[in-house]
Amino acid sequence: MNPKTIAILGSTGSIGTQTLDVVRQHPDRFRVWMISANNSAEKLVQQARAFQVPHVVICNPAHYERVKEALPGTQVHLGIEAACALVQAPQVDVVVAAMVGFSGLRPTLGALRAGKTLALANKETLVAAGPLVMGEARRCGARIYPVDSEHSAIFQCLLGAGGNPVERIHLTASGGPFRTWPREEIALARKEQALRHPNWDMGAKITIDSATMMNKGLEVIEARWLFDVDASRIHVLVHPESVIHSMVEFADGAVIAQLGCPDMRLPIQLAMAYPERLPLEGKRLDFSTLKNLSFFEPDREKFPCLQLAFDAISRGGNIPCAMNAANEAAVAAYLQDRISFYEIPSAIARVLDGVDFAASPSLDDVFATHEAAYRLAEQSFPRV
Repeated sequence: MNPKTIAILGSTGSIGTQTLDVVRQHPDRFRVWMISANNSAEKLVQQARAFQVPHVVICNPAHYERVKEALPGTQVHLGIEAACALVQAPQVDVVVAAMVGFSGLRPTLGALRAGKTLALANKETLVAAGPLVMGEARRCGARIYPVDSEHSAIFQCLLGAGGNPVERIHLTASGGPFRTWPREEIALARKEQALRHPNWDMGAKITIDSATMMNKGLEVIEARWLFDVDASRIHVLVHPESVIHSMVEFADGAVIAQLGCPDMRLPIQLAMAYPERLPLEGKRLDFSTLKNLSFFEPDREKFPCLQLAFDAISRGGNIPCAMNAANEAAVAAYLQDRISFYEIPSAIARVLDGVDFAASPSLDDVFATHEAAYRLAEQSFPRV
């Protein structure tokens, strides 16, 4: 069997590095043809050498010459447009969309238009432009397999559904580092505290999103489009143990759940290898040690970002895109110590009150909304 050829958008981040670990475990099944990064030039060079990658994209021009000099004999490309072109190459079988944030939209659409299999970790793509992205996948016959652990769990549960419609999706959440904190203490939380996730090893942006529970809100919107289920039938449950990654409930009351240790390599590998399940080194779930599995309703007063996401998808149109842009701006400001924790949801709410509404946004509308909402959020933050 010929190995699948992989292109990784965002290879130096958490999902990208774990994707390469999967490749390392299965060199006979996967071959890396392209990797990309924005700023992590040294890590990108190390990855290119370790996996003998023929095509490397550095998006930040400040690092281009350094990467090119470090990789003689490798084709080094500059900019996001190069990434968009390379993911459409006939040599590519699977595109792993691991870029963080709205920047992943353009290359993701490029991969879908070329009919590629997409292993999707970039949830912001579906939040900002869900109808357009799913429509493009249908039009071009491209397959999307989710990489988020929760959406991979839902996907796996649906494999056992026999085509029966979903009554409800139970989307689990760890609750983040502040689950047991009182609101007054959360208000004073520093970024160093917010970045200490109890269960998962993730990048800075998604870890802050987990702390605010915006990550779960983004996942609600992602699930709405991936599985064509109205958001009113998506139920968020706080499950601190992170053993059950999500559940699907049917009309007769039966619930199918997917369980496993918190290891992102499992959904990554499944998305790349589907329909096969390949061996994976790592910790296994030991049921004899599971003394308690607990579930709680999320506290939307302590974590208002979750309600903002439900409100945004309820309003529809370009509002989820505006919410995502405002959140990206606010999280960046929080990580720069420019705003406090609860100024993140406050900024998002202000933007959603001020953005121009478009009921059926085109792709141009989506890009315009993102730019306007990001700028509107930034206007209220102290300058660096």
